[in-house]
Amino acid sequence: MLKKIIKICLVTFTIMFFSKNSYSQDPAFSQFYANPLYLNPAFAGASKDGCPRANLNYRDQWPGIGRTYVTTSASWDQHVNSVNGGLGIIVSQDRSGAGNLNTSHASVLYSYHLPVNRKISIKAGFEASYRMITLDWTNLTFGDMIDPQYGFIYPTNEDIVNYPTTKSFPDFSTGLLAYTENFFAGFAAHHLTQPNQGFISESELPTKITAHIGGNFPLSKYKNTVTTISPNFLYQKQQDFQQFNYGVYVNRGPIAGGLWARNSAKNFDSFILMIGLIQNSFKFGYSYDITVSNLKNSNTLGAHELSFTLFMPCRSRTKSFNTISCPQF
Repeated sequence: MLKKIIKICLVTFTIMFFSKNSYSQDPAFSQFYANPLYLNPAFAGASKDGCPRANLNYRDQWPGIGRTYVTTSASWDQHVNSVNGGLGIIVSQDRSGAGNLNTSHASVLYSYHLPVNRKISIKAGFEASYRMITLDWTNLTFGDMIDPQYGFIYPTNEDIVNYPTTKSFPDFSTGLLAYTENFFAGFAAHHLTQPNQGFISESELPTKITAHIGGNFPLSKYKNTVTTISPNFLYQKQQDFQQFNYGVYVNRGPIAGGLWARNSAKNFDSFILMIGLIQNSFKFGYSYDITVSNLKNSNTLGAHELSFTLFMPCRSRTKSFNTISCPQF
């Protein structure tokens, strides 16, 4: 069964790259606020007090079929007084098809901070990226290799030796944040130029639109520990694909928890359970996606996700500015 699923995935990749016009979607993280630069370039420099922070993120999608889809990322950012905004860098890799298709990108980010008044602030972010896609043709399966009775037993007639294995190109994104002490809202547009990522035919990378909004409200206080609740909503659209995430975080002392639902326009996908530990110098989160769509019958085993953030002290005094009161995960 495992071999069948992997072969189906590989055939899918082949069809995608040989079609005259093909499209793809970006990988998504369930703990999207734990990977803020990936979510929205305007988050660059938006850490507490503007001090440096480093983020590490790991997602294993559908581990039941052999860790076929794994996404990792690492980022760093901080507020810099001399540029009146935040600077950041992020690198990520998405491995699909058991390593047959790998997408990597490295980005530099800048966000401009504009205090509208004492209560409202705006951040506008810009991102310049370099993306690279590699494809191992030798492990792909093609239609002319199939025997009706015995399966994939024939050699292919495709000239895979002369097919390119690497595609690279620049990419650009932008984002906007508006926030007060208890509310925040953001918008981001990734892949503004829709670069061609095809190997032997045209395959545009569609622009991804992201909108997110939420609030952070104190509920009660017990022995100097405040319990806060944070309802949030996220919407993403890329080509014809649409995704909705909605749920709530609860934070009490060093412990944070969350319950989310995720669905597309036509299909309810999963529930997301999250638990995290928050300290002054670091935070750690774990989440698990419980698949409720038709994929639950394929023993995909959902998705595991880990996040780690290191908060570093400021070497020089940072100008005071309103901190975004958004969730940690």
